[in-house]
Amino acid sequence: MKMMRASEFALQREVEYGSEEQNERVKSIIESVRSEGDAALRRFAQQFDKITVDELRVSDAEIEAAYANVDESFLTAIREAADNIRRFHEKQMRTSWMDLQPDGSILGQVIRPLRRVGLYVPGGKAAYPSSVLMNAIPAQVAGVPEIVMVTPPSTAGVEGIDPHILVAAAEAGVKEIYRVGGAQAVAALAYGTESIPAADKIVGPGNIYVALAKRYVFGAVDIDSIAGPSEIVVLADESADASYVAADLLSQAEHDEMASAILITPSQTLAEAVQAEVARQLETLPKRDIASQSIRDYGAILTVDSLEEGVSAVNRLAPEHLEIIVKEPFQYLSAIENAGAIFLGPYSSEPVGDYFAGPNHVLPTNGTARFSSPLNVDDFMKKSSVIYYSKEALFKNGDKIIALARHEGLEAHARAIQIRLEKEGNSRG
Repeated sequence: MKMMRASEFALQREVEYGSEEQNERVKSIIESVRSEGDAALRRFAQQFDKITVDELRVSDAEIEAAYANVDESFLTAIREAADNIRRFHEKQMRTSWMDLQPDGSILGQVIRPLRRVGLYVPGGKAAYPSSVLMNAIPAQVAGVPEIVMVTPPSTAGVEGIDPHILVAAAEAGVKEIYRVGGAQAVAALAYGTESIPAADKIVGPGNIYVALAKRYVFGAVDIDSIAGPSEIVVLADESADASYVAADLLSQAEHDEMASAILITPSQTLAEAVQAEVARQLETLPKRDIASQSIRDYGAILTVDSLEEGVSAVNRLAPEHLEIIVKEPFQYLSAIENAGAIFLGPYSSEPVGDYFAGPNHVLPTNGTARFSSPLNVDDFMKKSSVIYYSKEALFKNGDKIIALARHEGLEAHARAIQIRLEKEGNSRG
């Protein structure tokens, strides 16, 4: 890992907007699905996934059969993880409210769940049951009545779908599942087909074609985000164990060649120990090639004069994952302004949050923690303002409303108030 002063470092990763050819391909796929519906989905399954799909929807029998193809240890772990995630997200729930004013008016806010949410789940090598839980459970907690999952078909698994994905979906309460992936799946969720009703929001990760498709359909439906490569920053002092730090850096580096793993420390001794430990642990890592390129291109050990300077560097980087492994980690928590998830202490390794603790692992990337948050219950709810204005309130404030409307040159707005004041005023007299 390269070592430098924090003040000299800038993480430079371009946001992936895709090539012109990729964007045109995605546009063509989406328009084909809009015009041809299920026929396009089946044609693209044959073209891209090399599989013939007769029945798009996964049957209840297939979901049930998936349980026979997973280990009991996996089932125990996924159920406990689901319980933890559900309990955490239940604490995020908010309620509608109404505020009665002295003049008899009522102002308030009504909070309702979205009607239908689509969850995209990658298939093949990138099959992550944990992401099923993280995307589906907050929607379920929010009260979304229809949660639908799409995932690419393949020649492996139970009827073309990894059984672990099906089991995770069932444990998260998802019963409506379709074997369709790629940009065509995003189009189906956005616009609907004969078999797949349109959704109000699409969440979940995918490859570049899925990301471009989500960007293309945004506006017709809502989306969670366009996620970038994973990233971790570890802020550590001389008390940290170099082997722990190195292992946590590599836990993100193995995700993707463009993943970023960064150590920030005031300890030159720790910096050198972690540098050596990363090289040692890489030797036996199954995804050594991916992790090595990530460390080489986007990894770094940044030295600072103090932990306070380190905190400033963290806030500048706004990392997706932040670990604080120092003697008194809670002492620095309030100073962290920008981070997707904050892990405190030597035993709060990042995979604890990825899989089991309960907080969501769908986090802002590429510095967007400056202005965005982890996926949460609010992402699956919408809010409506409620206004009941009494006659007393209208007479008290009508002239002010008229003045503001006329200042903006909107005479019809002003007259909508004035006609009421005049008519009700005459009736009073």
